[in-house]
Amino acid sequence: MADASPPSFLCTLPAIFGDFSGLGIASSGRLFHLGGMSCLVFDIETSALPKEQLDEGRLEYLFRPAEKMLDEAAKAQRREEIDMQFNLWPFTAQCVCICLMNADTGRGKVLFLSDDFEEPSDGPVEYVACMDESDLLDQFWKLATKYDKICTFNGRSFDVPFLYLRSAVLNVPISRKDWLGYRFQVEPHCDLAEQFTFYNVSGWTGAARRFNLDFYCKAFGIDSPKAEGVTGMDVNDLMAEGRYRDIAEYCVRDVVATTRLYEIWRERLAGIR
Repeated sequence: MADASPPSFLCTLPAIFGDFSGLGIASSGRLFHLGGMSCLVFDIETSALPKEQLDEGRLEYLFRPAEKMLDEAAKAQRREEIDMQFNLWPFTAQCVCICLMNADTGRGKVLFLSDDFEEPSDGPVEYVACMDESDLLDQFWKLATKYDKICTFNGRSFDVPFLYLRSAVLNVPISRKDWLGYRFQVEPHCDLAEQFTFYNVSGWTGAARRFNLDFYCKAFGIDSPKAEGVTGMDVNDLMAEGRYRDIAEYCVRDVVATTRLYEIWRERLAGIR
């Protein structure tokens, strides 16, 4: 049985989002809807599927760019690069964790694959172990209906397309199909990776070039989700080692940081054209 005590970094959430008393927030820590234009901040973690699930034809197709190279060292390096990308493609990877947080309250849920039962937590984020990916996605789409808009970091390019395609592969009903609409608007989807680059106005070398979430967090004085030594590149190994809770806690740190960055964007940069 997993330890139900909340991670230490979650204890800072009341300081970030304010006192929750008197707002009608349930003590169970479950997600709820306050009405109006509530914003859901979320992030996903993905892990490569076993290659045994792919037939020779698909593997040959994926590694073809490497096989065309004549230099053996370059070929090996390219194969390694392609192999590392397997956890980014919805036809070669699965969603193993999703953290959802109400931007107004700092309360939320983290859904994650695990074979271990989770005791109810008293913290602001409820940890929910899911038996398989279909169960995880189904719970996510049901929770998504409670919110009018969402906020992500790079969600338009990665998280949302990944969720749409994995749900389609597993035949899980998608409750919100409007998250990839008109790019140059912030409702219903505010993608901070686009907002802090002003929709890539500077390209990769100008003043508003794109940085990763860790870089933006450090620039704005936000605790980095990578501060405890875990990154998205570690998820495959953590899955193999059965360290499911570590993946969930990293995903929560990502969402806490994204939520704080969203608050800064809303207060200081929203409305710039």
